[in-house]
Amino acid sequence: MATATKHPQVQDVSNNSVRVEIFDQGYNLCGTDPDYILKLAEYVDSKMRAVAEQTHTVDSARLAVLAALNIADEFHMLKRKADGGNNESSKRTRQLLNALDEVLQESRRAG
Repeated sequence: MATATKHPQVQDVSNNSVRVEIFDQGYNLCGTDPDYILKLAEYVDSKMRAVAEQTHTVDSARLAVLAALNIADEFHMLKRKADGGNNESSKRTRQLLNALDEVLQESRRAG
């Protein structure tokens, strides 16, 4: 498995900077959660390496774009799935509310 850092993670406490390595290029990234930043960097690095293996491309800019497209595709598929789940939940909620309204109306008529 590819990792984002080849050297120990370097963290600058004064500005929340983390040094990572993605596809053999070093980057200083800032954020509040160094472990999360490292996890993201490892993910991007693994995507770039997978694209490099599949396409036999060595141009890092081209690999970055192809990896970004793969990640965007994953994101949109998950988003579509999540949106579909929300629509399904909303539909089911409406059905249950309608059923409850019917039961309440029947109990009012009977009472």
